[in-house]
Order: sequence, then C-alpha cells, then structure tokens
Amino acid sequence: MTRGSKDIIKLKSLTKRYGVGDAEYFALKDLNLTIKSGEFVVIMGPSGCGKTTLLNMIGLLDRPTSGEYHFDGASVEKISRRRQARLRSSKIGFIFQSFNLIPGMPVIDNVALPLVYCGFGKTRRHKIASKILGRFHLNEREFYMPHQLSGGQQQRVAIARSLVNSPSVILADEPTGNLDSRSSHIVMEELKEIHSQGNTIIMVTHNANLTTYATRVINMLDGTIFTDLKTVVDKESPVPKAETVVKKSRRRTKERGKKSEKKTGTKVKKAKIEVKED
Repeated sequence: MTRGSKDIIKLKSLTKRYGVGDAEYFALKDLNLTIKSGEFVVIMGPSGCGKTTLLNMIGLLDRPTSGEYHFDGASVEKISRRRQARLRSSKIGFIFQSFNLIPGMPVIDNVALPLVYCGFGKTRRHKIASKILGRFHLNEREFYMPHQLSGGQQQRVAIARSLVNSPSVILADEPTGNLDSRSSHIVMEELKEIHSQGNTIIMVTHNANLTTYATRVINMLDGTIFTDLKTVVDKESPVPKAETVVKKSRRRTKERGKKSEKKTGTKVKKAKIEVKED
C-alpha cells in the first residue's frame, strides 16, 4: 500500500443526533472529513466534543442520523449490518483505553479472538496470534491470564489483538489513558512502528504531547472540526516542523521588536537635543 495514495475514509455532512425537541443534542453536526491511507491522525478536543462518537462511526460501531460514509471507496450506509460486521472484523482494528481483554481467557486466545469471526480454526488462530505476540515480546506470556499482566503489557496485548487480522485501519481510543509515562512511551513507540509499515491509525487522546507522533492533528469542538493541521515529523527530531515554524516566527517578532526599540530610542534622543537648542 502506498502511503497517502488513496482516500480510505470519506465522511460527508455526517450528523449524529440524540433526543428530540428541547432534549435534542448533536454529537456530530455536518462533519466532513477525508483520511488517506497511511496517515497517523490524532483527534483532540474537550470532553463531549464528539471525538469518541466520531471514532465509533468510523469503526462501524454506530450509525449516523444522516450523511455519507465511504470506506475504501464503498458506501457503508448502503450495506447490511451483517456485511458491516464482516467489514469491521476484516478491515478495522480497535484499541481501547480499558484494554477490553476477556478476564477468563488466556492472552493467546484474547489476541486470536478476531480470527474466530473470520472462520479460522483453533490451530491456525493460535499460530497467527503467537506470531503477532512475538512482535511485542510477549511469547512467554501467551498462556497468562490478563490479571497477571501489568497495564502496559495488557495494552500491548490489546494492540496485538488489533493487528491479528491485518487491518488497513486501526482505531485507538485513549490508548495510553490508563498507563504511566514509561508504559505510554512503549505503547506509542509500538504504534509508531505499526504506522511506519503502512497502516492508517486514527487515535483519540487528551494528551497534547502525543501529537508528535502524528502526521495530522484534528481539534474538535461541539461536534464539528475546529482545526485540521498536517504535521511533518523530522527524521532526526520528534518535534513537528509546524512547531519549529512557530518558534522561528516568535524569534523574528522579537528581532523586529528590538529593531523598533532602537529606532524609537534614536527619535527620542533627537527630540531631547532639539528641546535643548530652543
């Protein structure tokens, strides 16, 4: 897959309305969004702005009240719920803040779960899940129960599960929300590696520091897109060039300020000399 070569997700006038009359509330309102394959999109905004609702719409976990949704060129609203479920299980991977691992199921079966819906046999499922777990250095914990793992390990298992069916799009809802800083860094580095292999990642977060991993940052407000900025990450630095440009503009402003001060000082001196001469 060539990064940025085609539109993988296209939303047009997407609206999600709850309630009627005085109780009417718009979680999303006439939202337009196009995401190309291979992008790493971070969605931010205050609580209640519609971030999770948008993620649920993209992940086919909920239906819009109105509007159009095209996934990989195909209209989603025109297909049945069964076909949507099949599309979801084969093309979309999910990572949740609360991990959503099944407590009474070993790690390897948790990871292999999406393959059950694809009709794979147990031996094949375990073989694929074991290979994916190896990428995250979790082979020795394949038959551990989720409660025997740390928070960071559980989230890595959840990421492995999201990749087991080789999805084209990965949706992450606050993937580091329940983790400490060290575990958060490990998880984000894993997502960075996944993105480098061509996957499209759409991540909701409140942590502005995580935008350094993104190629695009969207800020939402009241069910609409408030800002949509593309960032280019320098290979030698994790800081986006957009931030570097801001720093340069500030430096130029300071330099201009100093020049204006010098000019103003000169005029004042001249004025003082003229007063003395009078």
